[in-house]
Amino acid sequence: MALLLEHEFKPLPADKQIETLPFLEAVAHLPPFFDCLGTPIVYSPVKADLTGNIKKIRAVYDSNPAKFKTLQNILEVEREMHGSAWPKTGATLALMWLKRGLKFMLVLLQSISDGERDEEHPNLIRVNAMKAYEIALKKYHGWMLQKLFTGSVYALPYKSDLLKALEKGKEVKEEESVEKIHQFLSRVTPILDAIYEMYTKMNAELSYKA
Repeated sequence: MALLLEHEFKPLPADKQIETLPFLEAVAHLPPFFDCLGTPIVYSPVKADLTGNIKKIRAVYDSNPAKFKTLQNILEVEREMHGSAWPKTGATLALMWLKRGLKFMLVLLQSISDGERDEEHPNLIRVNAMKAYEIALKKYHGWMLQKLFTGSVYALPYKSDLLKALEKGKEVKEEESVEKIHQFLSRVTPILDAIYEMYTKMNAELSYKA
């Protein structure tokens, strides 16, 4: 899939230490995914949030590449630097929200890849998008944002149009597109799971609502 596979993620190492620079370089190619969902009033802010958080993490990394070599290093160093303000600060906070945006994206794609659908309207992706929202973002959103997202599913593109957009306009058989989604997920899901695990272990996860 042109958009998803144009920049590979490095395999997750056995020690689950994720190198910051390769991760940021790979993830920087993903925000345009949200353009493929249409509904600019909802998904443009998600895209901008993703892009902004990548830039914040990159700025911290660039300030001292040796000190912030891995994502684990970022959390450990910032915990020492910011004291009681941590984890609601710096690249730690940016990565916390970045992983949630990525989680939404991955759950949506996994749901499509798994063939989950509304049997009466098989070319719609509302079921997939609502599942992704419920799992990744809903509990961190206030009432107004929840209403906005719930309403947005009615303006989502058809599955066939989404897959075509992900192929950058090329006509590709659905089975081929789904196989490429599966390839992408097999690379990125272990990395995202490791980031979530890291936040849990370091007690860095926050549950306040945006």
